[in-house]
Amino acid sequence: MDDILGRKQSILIADVLLNGKIADIFVKDDGIIGATGDGIRREYKGEAEVIIDGDGAVALPGLINTHSHAAMSLLRGYADDMVLQDWLSQKIWPLEANLTPDDVYWGTKLACLEMIKSGTVAFNDMYFMMEDAARAVDEAGIRATLSYGFIDLFSAEKREAECKATENLVRHIRTMNNPRIRSAVGPHAIYTVSKEGLQWCADFAAREKIGIHIHLSETEKEVNDCIVRYGKRPAFLLDECGILTPHTVSAHCCWLDETECVLLGKRGVSVSHNPSSNMKLATNRAMPYPWLKAAGTNVCLGTDGCASNNNLDMLRETKTAALLQKFFWNDPTTLPAHEALSVATVHGAKGLGLSTGILVSGAPADIILVSARAASNTPHHNAISNLVYSCCGGDVLTTICDGRILMHDRQVRDEGMIVAQAATAAEELVQRTQSA
Repeated sequence: MDDILGRKQSILIADVLLNGKIADIFVKDDGIIGATGDGIRREYKGEAEVIIDGDGAVALPGLINTHSHAAMSLLRGYADDMVLQDWLSQKIWPLEANLTPDDVYWGTKLACLEMIKSGTVAFNDMYFMMEDAARAVDEAGIRATLSYGFIDLFSAEKREAECKATENLVRHIRTMNNPRIRSAVGPHAIYTVSKEGLQWCADFAAREKIGIHIHLSETEKEVNDCIVRYGKRPAFLLDECGILTPHTVSAHCCWLDETECVLLGKRGVSVSHNPSSNMKLATNRAMPYPWLKAAGTNVCLGTDGCASNNNLDMLRETKTAALLQKFFWNDPTTLPAHEALSVATVHGAKGLGLSTGILVSGAPADIILVSARAASNTPHHNAISNLVYSCCGGDVLTTICDGRILMHDRQVRDEGMIVAQAATAAEELVQRTQSA
């Protein structure tokens, strides 16, 4: 197994269900899909270094998580069932104050492992000590857009430090010269970043030709405080600061009104829906998918961090998104299965500026195989409905990213070591916090 995991090679995937039909997929040794269709195996069998018997598994584009804080995997289960502000002030922030670079490295390694095991091939991350997160991503073999969580707390002195940290991360990622890893600017939110900070982030992103990753209108309090402080709603404030661009991913967006949805659509912003986190922390309103869809906004999907979701399973998140929208709008036709799957794949790719998210000749080989033999995927009346409403990440058998087999038959290289090291890092982090 070690011989085929983690390196680019020509791959023939035979006998999978692709777009409702049995087909084969040939992946060239440059990590690009060379051909798909019935009988492809006859033409390419002699060229393939590795042949995977799909055994009727469902072939999908790899899932794309457009909002996460990967290293928070170390905080999974540490603080649950709490009011948001108490959760932050009493639990999360004290623990984060004691984070080390090694914590971020092992937390991100654990998150990447969980994503690979559940079929995610790319993620959009905002956190701290991101050079160490980048090292973990590089080793894991998946794609990531990484941003430093810019928080100036309305202080000119702190703003200068945050600008330098952002510049350092962008420079560091460029020196890695890894096309799977990109940088973005990460202004945290309007309640933690000054207007001057937001404007600097917008200008820097434009100058460096990179994306922007921000939290937007997660709570009603955020909206009300913005109106009191600035005399306008959050989306309009961000627009004034230059933050809303076709390269911006705004997370949560629960409390947008219809005029803000129209504005986001006009600016080409992508909105990352985070249903599990928003329900768990009781934001009291679902992201307004029908308004955003009507405005032509690119809606994608994210899990948020493991401290507020507890897992990074994008198939579970896809189901949760579809169910929440139906429940909130009292309409069972809202966000149907085929749209939900697109939100988790091709829409996510668009949000991150990736050419993946589809399985066609010429596209990057970011492919997952979902078991057709799983009890939860039987019978096969409707493959897409099964994927969204029945399956979970544990049904993913194989994960391929950029032409590299990262998991096959549920096996991932160094899984036991990563789990053990991350568990130790989490335990030591809690001990440091409690003794501080």
